[in-house]
Amino acid sequence: MQIQVQSIHFKSDSSLISFIEDKLNKLTLFHPGIIAADVFLRLDKDQDRENKCVEVKLNVPGSDLFSSRKATSFEEATSEVADALKRQLEKARNRAA
Repeated sequence: MQIQVQSIHFKSDSSLISFIEDKLNKLTLFHPGIIAADVFLRLDKDQDRENKCVEVKLNVPGSDLFSSRKATSFEEATSEVADALKRQLEKARNRAA
């Protein structure tokens, strides 16, 4: 799976990108046909503590899956997005079977 990470208006470090890639690569266990993932990292300018936003679009044959989460850290938001996408992939696999 090809993973494209884009940080919007800031520079992300390599450990964060590595964490994101590890989490998303585990999704191939639930659906082997994932082609690519587009990841967008954004810092929202609100006063809320949960201002780190992670958005992921998965390219899967037949349809694209999308999830977005906000949290206090990018790692936490990435974990929540991966869990949501896992549920979506299981539903898509069950529909196809």
